[in-house]
Amino acid sequence: MQKLDPQVDGASPDITLENIQRLREIFPEAFADGKIDIDVLRAALGDHVEDQQERYSFTWNGKSRTRRIAQMPSTGTLRPCLDKSVDWDTTQNICIEGDNLEVLKLLQKSYHRKVGMIYIDPPYNTGNEFIYPDRFQDNLDTYLRYTGQTDAEGFKVSANAETGGRYHTNWLNMMYPRLKLARSLLAEDGVICASIDDHESFHLRHLLDEIFGSENHLATIAVSLNPKGRQLAPFFATAHEYILIYARNIDLCVLEAATADTVNPKDFPINDDTGQYRLLPLRNTNKKFNPDTRPNLHYPMYISPESGEVSCKDSEGAIKVTPVFGSGAPAVWRWGRPKAERQAAELFGRKVSGRLGERWDIFQRDYLTEGRKKKLTSVWLSQDVGSTDAASKELKSLNVSLFDTPKPTKLIKRLVSLMPADSLVMDFFAGSGTTGDAVMQLNEGATGENRRFILVQLPEPVGDSPEVTVSDVTQRRLKEASSTLSEANKFNRDGLGFRYFRLDSSNIKPWDADFDMLEESLLSAVDNIKADRSEDDVLYELLLKYGLDLAATVEQRTIAGQRVFIIGSGALVVCLGVGVTLEAVEGIARLKIELKPEVMRVVFRDASFKDDVAKTNTMQILKQGGIDDVKSL
Repeated sequence: MQKLDPQVDGASPDITLENIQRLREIFPEAFADGKIDIDVLRAALGDHVEDQQERYSFTWNGKSRTRRIAQMPSTGTLRPCLDKSVDWDTTQNICIEGDNLEVLKLLQKSYHRKVGMIYIDPPYNTGNEFIYPDRFQDNLDTYLRYTGQTDAEGFKVSANAETGGRYHTNWLNMMYPRLKLARSLLAEDGVICASIDDHESFHLRHLLDEIFGSENHLATIAVSLNPKGRQLAPFFATAHEYILIYARNIDLCVLEAATADTVNPKDFPINDDTGQYRLLPLRNTNKKFNPDTRPNLHYPMYISPESGEVSCKDSEGAIKVTPVFGSGAPAVWRWGRPKAERQAAELFGRKVSGRLGERWDIFQRDYLTEGRKKKLTSVWLSQDVGSTDAASKELKSLNVSLFDTPKPTKLIKRLVSLMPADSLVMDFFAGSGTTGDAVMQLNEGATGENRRFILVQLPEPVGDSPEVTVSDVTQRRLKEASSTLSEANKFNRDGLGFRYFRLDSSNIKPWDADFDMLEESLLSAVDNIKADRSEDDVLYELLLKYGLDLAATVEQRTIAGQRVFIIGSGALVVCLGVGVTLEAVEGIARLKIELKPEVMRVVFRDASFKDDVAKTNTMQILKQGGIDDVKSL
């Protein structure tokens, strides 16, 4: 029976090793003796390698260190808190108390490329609200000391004041690894939305450009949340903030930024057998976008001079066209090559006249569809999305009034509603829990919408009350909102409630022998599950280890006196009791016949068996039942 290694199996994915493996699959010739040959890799990449000493870049002190921090696996876990949860058995929503950097690492296996929308409202770095621990190493040990779970002697928390010398640097070092990890959770067709004000909007735009790609920038929304303006602000009374929106892959993005108003049919003056349409230039008319800034959008296309049909592949007699401005300067297309290949039937080529005479150009047939809506503008007013004052009143109605400038639920509802009705929404700066409240409100009623959320919030103290933390407020608001909606909602209870988890160290003791007390160390290693941890704690660590959803349905049965957990209709079976008999093992083996999963994994506690003979017999019984994947903790 193979034993799970807590240092390997209990850790979050090693992102560096995974990236190296992907690189090896693409460029096997660049690897020799297990190492990357940079010169061979450079040769393979050819002209795409930047080798100039002076080149455009965005950097700061500590950037390389934060990149390494993002790649370091976490050895923590998430412990279920049933007493803080609502509708544990039916809900699909998750709320997590903990440092979001560690939590994002732990969620990598279970939610890799599964999140439809990420919304964050990070600290705005105004000098008095961005709290960070002194000597912050962004690891689990620091978090445990910060929350008082381990010795905190000599550990202090301070504000990121402008007088600190590295005002912007500290903020960037905090944000960069979190955004790197967030991208790997985002689905291929997903988007990230980040609220920010003028203090760090410049730096956040650069971070998102680097991590998500500037070509995936969808919009910068100006939001007027304070129509009266901040009268105490110097010079101008600031009335707006920003929301930066990026796609993971703009060609696959499913966000639909539509209003409730329909378009005017008169704007689509051409008709064919397919319907009514207008011609839109495929060339991007914005001069900021060119082959230097968007190299992936500059490529040749081919037009049939007889039919005007367009293809990305050359053919006999076809006319090669590359995008150019009216001056003849190189330009780029609005679509990337994959989208142009998929939707070539929507393209049409024809001759146009310009300053340099006649040339061929490519247009998109933009068809009018029934009920087509007008697009949202990039300026959102408080009468449409709510205001800070309205958000404060919302919290007071829920008996929560500890935040000065919360986001209105109406704003988050508008953002979330731009995505499909079954999207998974994440917010890892959850604050008062507005995102969770908005998702539950959208699920209310008989609309068939069934979005889910994952919220993460650090348990930092609120104001002068160290006994009250922000994560307490998050949990309290979600509980109150769920209760309020539950009373009025007769249709979709699955969209309400939440499972609450808390970040902690692994449930499994690491092997750390003290050779001065070897006998005592060996005895303590007989059962390597920590004494203060429950079977539920261990179960959910296993779900993370195997990459299963934290909201997965867990069936419990009693087999020969043993508590047995069944997840995924038998894909994973867990028995963590002590004194497991062969009768219990035979009962577990019969589950394979009953549930008929394609593959069944079975996990026991190492201390479940009195000796190696019992382990061997267990393996034989399960193997006879068609179960080969058996491990022990």
